[in-house]
Amino acid sequence: MYANVLVEYNVKSLDKSFTYKIPSNLVDKIKPGMQVIVPFGKSICNGFVLNLTNEVNEDVEIKSIYKIKNEEIILNQELLALGLYLKETTLCNLISAYEAMLPSDVKVKSKKVNNKYVTYIKIAVALSKVEDYIKDHARSKKQISILNQLLEEEMVLKTAISGTSLNELLRIGLVCEEQVQVYRINKDNKKKDLVKLNDYQMKVFDEVVFNEAKTYLLHGVTGSGKTEIYIKWIKKALNLKKTALLLVPEITLTTQIVNRLYDVFGCDIAILHSGLSDGERQDEYLKILRKEVRVVVGTRSSAFAPLENIGVMIIDEEHSESYKQENNPKYDAIEVLKKRSLNHQCPLILGSATPSLDSYARASKGVYQLLELNKRANDAMLPIIHLVNMEEEYKKRNMIISSMLKEFMEARLNNHEQIILLLNRRGYSTILNCSNCGFTYKCPHCDINLTYHKTNNHLRCHYCGYTTFLKDKCPNCKSDAINDFGLGTEKLEKEVSKLFPSARIIRMDADTTTKKNSHDEIIKKFANYEYDILLGTQMISKGLDFPKVTLVGIVNADQSLNMPDFKASERTFQLLHQASGRAGRSSSIGEVIIQTMNPTDYTLNCIKDNNYQMFYKHEMQIRKNLKYPPYYYLALVKIISKDYDTVLKESNKVYKYLLKNLSNVEILGPTTAPIFKMNNKYTMQIIIKYRKADNLYKVLKELDNQYLLDKLTNIEIDTSPKNI
Repeated sequence: MYANVLVEYNVKSLDKSFTYKIPSNLVDKIKPGMQVIVPFGKSICNGFVLNLTNEVNEDVEIKSIYKIKNEEIILNQELLALGLYLKETTLCNLISAYEAMLPSDVKVKSKKVNNKYVTYIKIAVALSKVEDYIKDHARSKKQISILNQLLEEEMVLKTAISGTSLNELLRIGLVCEEQVQVYRINKDNKKKDLVKLNDYQMKVFDEVVFNEAKTYLLHGVTGSGKTEIYIKWIKKALNLKKTALLLVPEITLTTQIVNRLYDVFGCDIAILHSGLSDGERQDEYLKILRKEVRVVVGTRSSAFAPLENIGVMIIDEEHSESYKQENNPKYDAIEVLKKRSLNHQCPLILGSATPSLDSYARASKGVYQLLELNKRANDAMLPIIHLVNMEEEYKKRNMIISSMLKEFMEARLNNHEQIILLLNRRGYSTILNCSNCGFTYKCPHCDINLTYHKTNNHLRCHYCGYTTFLKDKCPNCKSDAINDFGLGTEKLEKEVSKLFPSARIIRMDADTTTKKNSHDEIIKKFANYEYDILLGTQMISKGLDFPKVTLVGIVNADQSLNMPDFKASERTFQLLHQASGRAGRSSSIGEVIIQTMNPTDYTLNCIKDNNYQMFYKHEMQIRKNLKYPPYYYLALVKIISKDYDTVLKESNKVYKYLLKNLSNVEILGPTTAPIFKMNNKYTMQIIIKYRKADNLYKVLKELDNQYLLDKLTNIEIDTSPKNI
């Protein structure tokens, strides 16, 4: 018996399987999807068993598998097939597809064993011998007490009974130790009742048909109670003796949703996201493999959770671009779950208050079934939204906080209500330059300005991580004329503290959430009214529910609107509409202040009017005229090199190759990437627009193969780019 094994090396030239003989002692144990250790060249490496075979080329020397790495961690047949699907659709190496499916501690390359064990004591001999010992050693009261406890409980934690008496019982062999694996996350099984759905929610709930592969788009306004409908769908799947999967876009969104799910399903849940430690992620993964849980909640990579017999799959905030992986394999979790929906013949539900234009277009055409919730669950009003013209405010010297926002904040604080302030840029200042000579601090490795973080006096590149201290004098002319421009959350926090010195303020961004569980702690403290004002980046804009928040202030709304990307308006609408939805989610009416230099902008006025349909129609016409998704598909080819001349030369070669081999497409480029230099590498890019291109994947794969052994140039291909 032989096995075809995919080795761990993520090198394009090794993207194939190698045949190994299965030793006689492993013939009955080895299965497809299992991780094994094999000889490879002069070294030893890890690999995946793809399949078993009896057919081999007898002219070639065939080495034997050394051993099984982990008998428990097995990719099932569905996931093995899904890896092949990713290889075909994203043009990735097969090993990177399988690696993406596993937590870091059980990846094929991992050398760690991260199980957690505790030691128990149990009786090691026949009960009659224990009873005789108790009779003969009446004076050894501590030993007899231990034995009686073990007779009653069978196993006792060693830490609860350690001491010289236990050591003596171990020495004479009456008792023994046993290592038992325990999970790091353990929830009790206390369960609360489901929230009763209102008539609108029940209508939506009833429209989803189970035991059928179909995609639904749930378009529900902020606060319409989508989470409670998700829970009821999950409950229905469990009642049908099936499992359920819920994806959320970010760690920050898991806190309140997971706690709500724990309330309903108790310990029947596994959670998977990057905020867990390696050991915690491994534990949660093992719970799923061992079928100890039936519900999985997690971020993007949870799309590969090894659930079987799935009854329903739900993607919350489906518009979020965090569902798309930007490095290999460049998969889209939504597309992965569509594939799994077909495999399990179960419904896939995409939920959002601001659906992506692609999804809403599919729902409008009947490709997805559209479900709509136009009212908030508790009949609360949608927030009243005000646009403030910052051009006028600048004349009054209100450079950061407008007079209206200041007035509204003061009223809320006096009324003991809470406030959220959104500014989607962390740090203190975005540009530091010298007014004497014009010198600007830039990253030496990237084509980007350094961001100033005043807390630790650091200048930091948010792309490659380069960090340096800010010195008192200009490095160029040695003058002390350094000025800072731009606004980040750190400077906003300082400004708000000046205006409202008695207000309790907490900041939530990438700089304040580096420690484990820091997201949860901030959310918990704000929910418990330990703070009056929560300010931060986009991580505070969606999925959070704070009943006392009655005011949301959006500072510098134009920042995302002015990005050079065809999706800038869509992203701005989603971000600001979602942020606005945090206000007035209980009985009090919410208000939102959007500060902008463009108060007449169409996107901002659609947000002001809470009118998604108006924005959708307007933006779709622009997309149609400019031949962008959803009317056209896109593919992105990046040409990357450390040498400037090489990247220019090779990008032109790639362009000519595509022009020669593709028809019925538009090829844009080559042009410099939005960030031309990053980590000392230069990037050119080519965009391909098409409606139908039968040989596109074939041509792109051949292009990729041409650069397999090229040490100077790397090609990156994204067949469904979210950012161009």
